[in-house]
Amino acid sequence: MRRSSFSKIVAVSVLLALSACATAPSHINNVCAVFDQNDGWFDNWQSAAERTEQKYGIPVPVLMATVRKESGFKSNARPPRTKLLGFIPWKHVSSATGYSQALDGTWSQYQSETGNWAARRTRFADAIDFVGWYHSKTADTFGIARNDTYNLYLAYYLGWTAYGRGNRGDAGVQSYARATDQMARDYQAQLRQCGN
Repeated sequence: MRRSSFSKIVAVSVLLALSACATAPSHINNVCAVFDQNDGWFDNWQSAAERTEQKYGIPVPVLMATVRKESGFKSNARPPRTKLLGFIPWKHVSSATGYSQALDGTWSQYQSETGNWAARRTRFADAIDFVGWYHSKTADTFGIARNDTYNLYLAYYLGWTAYGRGNRGDAGVQSYARATDQMARDYQAQLRQCGN
């Protein structure tokens, strides 16, 4: 009898945990709403973001704005596929995937340097930790302030090598960085109101 009840509890818990990560939040332009929709025991996004801020010194609004811009908070986000013969879906244009849109090589470097070999790009807590790690290394390497969303995002989007060479992207990339900076400012203002 006890074993049967325990099995049911475990099964329900697993289903709840899986359902929490299956759907992207709605109202992604409001960080309070994003956190409210992902505040479970197994997958609490606000706690994960705050832990990352404490670990790397990158503010929560900067972290969340980066993930918002990269994936729209979709765990299975991927870049578009190329077309073979102009109409047959073919390979993805890059290996970027998950919440952070981390490339295979950079993700492997993150796992190696942090020792977090079980990390997955489709798990929010791991992805936000990756973003914090990446931005922290950018700040340390290039002397960028940890709350300078614009330049942190440019380096994130372009990569360390290109950014280090002085590449700041074209007008479209700079527009992305400005939008990410504005989103971080909006999130910062919203965070003051969360729970009120």
